[in-house]
Amino acid sequence: MHRFYRNVPILPSKPDIIPPMEELTTIQRVVVWALPVLFAITVHEVAHGWVAKQLGDPTAMMLGRLTLNPIKHIDPIGTVVVPLVLLLMGGFIFGWAKPVPVTWENLKNPKRDMALVAVAGPLSNLLMAILWALVMKLGFMIGNAMPSLAWPLIYMGGAGIAINAILMLLNLLPLPPLDGGRVLAGLLPGPWAWKLSRIEPYGLIILVVLLATGMLGQILSPPMRLLEGALFSLAGVG
Repeated sequence: MHRFYRNVPILPSKPDIIPPMEELTTIQRVVVWALPVLFAITVHEVAHGWVAKQLGDPTAMMLGRLTLNPIKHIDPIGTVVVPLVLLLMGGFIFGWAKPVPVTWENLKNPKRDMALVAVAGPLSNLLMAILWALVMKLGFMIGNAMPSLAWPLIYMGGAGIAINAILMLLNLLPLPPLDGGRVLAGLLPGPWAWKLSRIEPYGLIILVVLLATGMLGQILSPPMRLLEGALFSLAGVG
């Protein structure tokens, strides 16, 4: 069974291959988390823009946002400061990028297509989590032959699984302005969708209250355990 130490997986492996997380320096922990966090946040936004383009809205492309260059997507606070501070505090790793603009009037079927654009972000996080699980698996495979390369791959894979799983599940909450709220609005009849959209100005406040009261953890923990269990099994962690 895997467990988490400050949200970083401690994995069953040979001590001479992978140093315990407790022994990693602050710089090493930042390095372990840097790429997974940057990719999780930027690919999430690119996915929104790419799907919007396929559905008739080129806004993101015209603004140069359909790129994996993180500089185009970085929000100094949400992409750098907040994740770094939370990592150093040993707490919940979370962050955000600059939202990709979508001009809903350009979409072929605005109500339906906005839901498709919204769900693209969480789905991209699921795909990335699977890829990081394969990175971790590769680390275990080369562990004996190349230990100095194996442990960064394993820990980065674990970080990639963790950050993408939490971003996927968090964004799927049916609460505007989260992606799940926009998906739900696309599925509901017009009057109900309008009533749901009225919650959007208060959505982030509701989210902070859920986090502060511990209710967010209670909501996300069961699906998080199931998702992580499946991903770590894919990585070869029993």
